[in-house]
Amino acid sequence: MARGWESKSVESQIESAANERKSPSPEELDPAQLELLRKKETLLLSRTRVCRELATSQNLRYREVLKKALRDLNAMLSDLDRESRSMAAS
Repeated sequence: MARGWESKSVESQIESAANERKSPSPEELDPAQLELLRKKETLLLSRTRVCRELATSQNLRYREVLKKALRDLNAMLSDLDRESRSMAAS
């Protein structure tokens, strides 16, 4: 059992290192791009929290609120991606 857990941990570390290499370092970004990156990270963290709560919640009303929040967060992330693509094209 310990071996399986260890290999998953190593796999996770390799994957996170690969993701870090793909994104430009903060020193390479201008202030507007840095602000967009911060907004995106904040939205992704909020989305993760909402997904986790949605998976564990049993209250139907609260689940509906979480589903709406998830839709809103996804919409905001889409808008932010469009904005960042338009900044990159300029």
